This record gives sequence, structure tokens and C-alpha cells, in this order.
Amino acid sequence: MKENIPMFTIRFCFENGDFVVASASEGDSILELAQRHNVAIDAPCSGNASCGKCRVQLIKGEVKSEQTRHITKAEYAAGWRLACVSEVCADADILVPDIASAYRSRMKIADLGSGEEIAIFDEVVRSIQEAGIEWKNDFSILDLEMAEPTLEDTMPDNERLLWAARAATGVEIGNIHMTFSALKKLPDALRAAGFRVQCVVEQNPRELLIHDVIPAGEKAVVAGMAVDIGTTTVSALLVDLRSGKILAKASTGNGQIRYGADVINRIIESAKPGGRARLQNAIVGETLLPLLEGLCHKAHIPADGVYQICVASNTTMNHLLIGVNAEPVRMEPYIPAFFETSSVKASDLGIEVSSDAKVILAPNVGSYVGGDITAGTLASGIWNKPEFSLFIDLGTNGELVFGNEDFLMTCACSAGPAFEGGDISCGMRATDGAIEACVIDPETLEPTLTVVGGPSEKPVGLCGSGIIDAICQMFLTGIINAKGSFVKEGRRIRRNEHGVASYVLAFREEAGSVRDVEINEVDIDNFIRAKAAIFSGIHIMLASLDMDVSVIENIYVAGGIGSGINMKNAVMIGMLPDIPLEKYHYIGNSSLCGAYAMLLSDAAAEKVSELSKNMTYMELSTNPSYMDEFVAACFLPHTNEALFPSVAEEIYHG
Repeated sequence: MKENIPMFTIRFCFENGDFVVASASEGDSILELAQRHNVAIDAPCSGNASCGKCRVQLIKGEVKSEQTRHITKAEYAAGWRLACVSEVCADADILVPDIASAYRSRMKIADLGSGEEIAIFDEVVRSIQEAGIEWKNDFSILDLEMAEPTLEDTMPDNERLLWAARAATGVEIGNIHMTFSALKKLPDALRAAGFRVQCVVEQNPRELLIHDVIPAGEKAVVAGMAVDIGTTTVSALLVDLRSGKILAKASTGNGQIRYGADVINRIIESAKPGGRARLQNAIVGETLLPLLEGLCHKAHIPADGVYQICVASNTTMNHLLIGVNAEPVRMEPYIPAFFETSSVKASDLGIEVSSDAKVILAPNVGSYVGGDITAGTLASGIWNKPEFSLFIDLGTNGELVFGNEDFLMTCACSAGPAFEGGDISCGMRATDGAIEACVIDPETLEPTLTVVGGPSEKPVGLCGSGIIDAICQMFLTGIINAKGSFVKEGRRIRRNEHGVASYVLAFREEAGSVRDVEINEVDIDNFIRAKAAIFSGIHIMLASLDMDVSVIENIYVAGGIGSGINMKNAVMIGMLPDIPLEKYHYIGNSSLCGAYAMLLSDAAAEKVSELSKNMTYMELSTNPSYMDEFVAACFLPHTNEALFPSVAEEIYHG
């Protein structure tokens, strides 16, 4: 006879007053319970208690838990716990602070934003057109008018439409096809407006496909969706496929992050029973569908008015999106199931748009260089320049592409999620409440912060650009040394009972959170390793070609880590090469720009496919010099000061 297991009620409470009630068994993990009930709690380490980001506060009742190095004695006494090491043992109310769910909360739906952001997209379009690539796709609206049937004219509706389409386009009747969804709408659409309809068609010189039929006089929209699926952040655009106008934009956290901050942890999770379905639902059901709904609501169009989707994402994200086994990607010899595929429809993924809408996946190059980089390379334009240029995507994988119009070489640096707020105790995406810039007074050690969302927005955490600034400023003001250790004391510098020091960017009363916003020595160490991965990757790739940084004429830096990176600060901490600052160009979310171009231009999509096939993929992990270069770069700015002459000049003589 099965023993009865006690059941308890857990109420997850949020700072805005909302709550979610869950029924739980004794011994259930609080983190896993939250995941099952779609409560967003950040767990970049996949719940192994190493990152400390799944902090929640017990406000009523009891949970079985242990104190870890991430929770001080005072915090433990105040009810703070790590969800991953806490178990249900009684009824309880648990507060999930904004920072714990910042990866997914604060979804932003808007028109295309600043003039700078619009200029980036305009520049992509201009550069692609100047390269001779036609800015055109096969979608259009075909207005047709037909004679109404009579007893003498008994031609069926579909043939009547096909012959009218032939007369309007000249395409042979045998090459004109209609989707099943269009056929289902056809009788009603024809009779609603006296046999006058608008057909959403996809046409090339020889073939015509009728996707939809809409009664004349009704609003007809031919929209597409461009998506950048990052390991941490997902961004999307809703676009008019005929005019190219951006109708709305949106961004949110990748729902998969609760299964791990990096692709390796997610692949491991996907290999567990039911894991592949969980990971696919996290990106489709919990992330893309809410984005799509928000975009369509903002643009005032129905979801079935979206006829094509273009996705740019890394190799693992591509596999998890379409539900393909990604396990071989992480196992030697690191072979993905596909580099390129054209067989995916939105309906295959459960995305409810036009039923025959295709999903274009930007092609992958290697196990850790994916479609986000091939699409981003198109947007950067380095493939069409005679001079040597370097393209850097500051995401979780930290990909690099070097070359010119004659060749392209690429590699992934495995930088980790620090640039997007992962692996940082107060890290978050670049959304409202994120500190995106920081200056520290060298005398008082007081910070001046720039926060996403405007002057009245209170800080909640740090996004990538803010992390770069904060660490650079602490280094320049002498708060930390070259190893990232704290060497000064002050009002904003404190140490916990374990001796771990931190700098408080915003005390609780200054912050828009339930706790102080601070960056500690563990965060700094994580970031130093991330920046070292980028710099050592650049150094190794150039050395393999018998070159050094002096040959680089342009460096294009991409990544949605803030409104822009302070390139000088990035050089000062040894993340980027010490070359003249005017050679640096921040190009924003290049992956999304590339997906936008592929969506609107069939020729651009073909060019991305061509670029992917012509890139030489370099596996850094097999390079015998890589680990030595990486260790040497794990200092501020580097163990070899000769590589950073301008930094040394400013520190010692500035």
C-alpha cells in the first residue's frame, strides 16, 4: 500500500502584489516547484547552488533549507534562502524578488526606439543594397475580381480563383497553388465582397502560391517576424513584408534560462526524460508566443497576418527550438544534427500564425558558431570590405569573425553569460531598472549611475555595459587591484562573514529592489574570466594567421548588453585590443539586424547561406596555446602590459 505523502500549499508572491499558488509534496524542491508552475526564478547554474541567483525570501511558514555562502547569517535570519537548496516541509509564502525573475519579467513591447537604433537598421539596409543585393522578397497582395457563378457558369471557386490569378500574373495554371487554409476561407471570402478578394501571395517568375484570401475592403497585412534567440535574451521585430516598415519590437528573457545559463547545462537538461519537450516549450510556449502576442497587439494586426518568421540563434538554440536532439553538439567530435534546414513551418513548432508560414533558420557554421553569427556577419558588412575587420558578438558564447572580402575565420570563446547579466549576483538583462553606465568619484568613491528606463527609474541590477563600467571604474579608482581583489575600504565597501568583499552601487533605500545592489569579488572574478576568454580568443585567432592587432582596421562590437558599450573602459580592463578608439563601432543587436534583412530580402538570405559555407571554423579548445593565453588575460588589463600601452600610460601617468 502506497504511503500517503503530506501535501502543502506554497504561495509565490511578487513585488507587484501578484501571487501564484502551488500544491506541493513534502520534500519538493522550491526551485523545481516554481519551474513546474511557470514561476520565473533565475537559476543560471541549473540549480547546483553555485551561482546564488535563485534567492527568495520566506515571509510566512517554513521551508527546509541550509545556509550557503551566498546567504549571510543576517540575511538567513531575515528569511532569505536559495530556492535550489530549499524543500517543502509546511505551508509557506515565498517572495520572489524582481531581480530573481528579471531574466523574463519586464518584457518590453514598443515601437522602434531611439534615433540611434533606427540608424543602425537603416545602415544595414544601405550597406546591403550598396553591395548589390536586391532588397526584395516574393510576398505581395494580389487584387482579383471574378464573375460570380451562375447556372450556366458552374466553375468551382478554387478554379475560378486560379484562372483569375493566371490572368493577372501570367503564371501558368499548373504552377499556381493554394494552401489548404486559404481554400477553407475561400467560399466565405468570395461571397463577402461580390467575388472581389485580396490574395496574399508568394510569387517568383515561374510559380505562385496563394497563402490567404481576404474580402476586398478589409484590412490586409502581410507581416513577418524577425527573431534573435539568444541564450539569455530574446528580441523580435514585427515587420511589414511589402514596405519593410518595422511595426513593433519586443524583448524578453529566454525562458530556458531556469534550466541553466549556458548551452551545456541546457543540453544536459534536454537529455533527461521529457527534457527536450520542456526546453522547447520554454522557448516557444513561454517566450516566443507571448512575444508574438505582444507584437501583434501593439501593431493592431491578427497573428494569422504573419506569413514568415526568420530566426537567428546559436547552434544549440536552433536545435532546442525545433525539438532536435542537441546532445551530440556537446560531445566530441561536436557534430550538430544540421547546419542548415528549410523544412520547418511555424505550425510544426506550435506557433499560431498563418498556418503555412515558413520558419527560416539562419545557418550554423559549427557546434558553437550559429545562425546568430552568420546573420550578424551579414549585418556587420565585413564580408564586403577590402580591409581586415573583426566582428565581436558579446553574448554567452562570445563569438568572433575576422577577415575581409577574401576570407572569413570564426571561433567561439565560451565567455559565459556575464555580458548579459548571468554569473553576476546582481546581473540582469538590459531592461528597465538595469544600471547601464557607471562613474565612480576617485575621492569619495561614490557612484553616479545611468539606469535604463529614464531619470526616475530606480536601479535593480547591472546589465552588461554597466558591469564593464563598474569594474573599470573600481580598477581606475584603486578599489580593486589587477587581480580583482578589494584593496580599499569605505562606506560602500563591505565584507561578509566569509570575507568576500563587495561594492554597493545602490543601497536598498536607493534601489528599486528589496535588497542592496552590489557587485562582489566572485562577480568580478566571473567577469574577468569572461573578458579574458574574449581577448585570448582574438589573440589566438590572429596568431594562427601570423598576424597581430595592428592589422585590424575596424572592430564591430555587437550584443544587446545596454544602450552602448564604453569602448575605452572595455579596453582599459583588457577585454578588447588596445587600438585607436575610432576604429571601434558599436552596432547593437547585429543578429536581429541580420534576421530582419533575411526576412525582407531573399537575396540577403541567400548571401547569409553563402557566408556560412565560406567561413573557416576554428576550435579554440584544441589549440595548445589557448589555455596559456587565457590565464595570462585573467588580470586587469593583462599580465603583459606591453599589449596595453595606452592603459599603462593612463594608470601610471594619467
